[in-house]
Amino acid sequence: METSELLQKVRRIEIKTRGLSRNIFAGEYHSAFKGRGMTFAEVREYQYGDDVRSIDWNVTARFQHPYVKVFEEEREMTVMLLIDVSASHDFGSGNLYKRDVMTELAATLAFSAIQNNDKIGVIFFSDKIEKFIPPQKGRKHILYIIRELIDFKPESNKTDIALALKYFTNIIKKRCTAFLISDLMDSKSFEDELVIANRKHDVIALRVYDKRETELPPVGLMKVKDAETGERMWIDTDDRRWRMSYKNLWDESRLKLQHLFMKAGVDTISIDVSEDDYIKALIGLFKQRGKS
Repeated sequence: METSELLQKVRRIEIKTRGLSRNIFAGEYHSAFKGRGMTFAEVREYQYGDDVRSIDWNVTARFQHPYVKVFEEEREMTVMLLIDVSASHDFGSGNLYKRDVMTELAATLAFSAIQNNDKIGVIFFSDKIEKFIPPQKGRKHILYIIRELIDFKPESNKTDIALALKYFTNIIKKRCTAFLISDLMDSKSFEDELVIANRKHDVIALRVYDKRETELPPVGLMKVKDAETGERMWIDTDDRRWRMSYKNLWDESRLKLQHLFMKAGVDTISIDVSEDDYIKALIGLFKQRGKS
């Protein structure tokens, strides 16, 4: 992609996603994702109803009157985006490919993070760790991330989510909030790595998919290609049994993933890119977490 075209695309995404994060998500984001803990703010005189365990005995002894420690939530967080850059995301039956929606999702979350004074970092992965961008703050850093999201060329087409989760757990030492952004099309299990990652951090999974992946229309013979392996084959979509078998496989995979995330204690949402309405799904996730 030429530099001028890339800059124009970066600017368009910045305008759209920064506006979304400011106007829609600012309050929801703040309440949905907690800080690392509580930090000391001040001492004040004891008031009826205060927890006696918060009494500062040194200050109390000095002034001969009970004083308590006041704590406030430490809001600054680190947010990590684990972004699947495998070839299966170069697909879409509507106006946008899965990769386009993932870019907008990541940019919206990034702008929400810096508006909350949080650091943001990224791990691009396929079946290898393609690139690690350490967490930082600031608009310049966000624009760099968006440029990479748009123009990044992975070395591999395949997927290994377990590898990405393991790398993330090892490289980020302090507890953070992490968004796994992927279509989750991985033939290998990543259950153990997900459980370990979510024990150390707060992991949220954003699954992107296209409705055309859930069921096939009866349009006769169709030549299909696996984007990650390159395998090609002809299928007869007029065969009702074949279409039902395809749909059943998708449903089984969806239920398996739901069970996996529930067991691991990981919040998750699914986003149909053909509907171009990821905003509603994100707001629902934020509100749900804000209530918990």
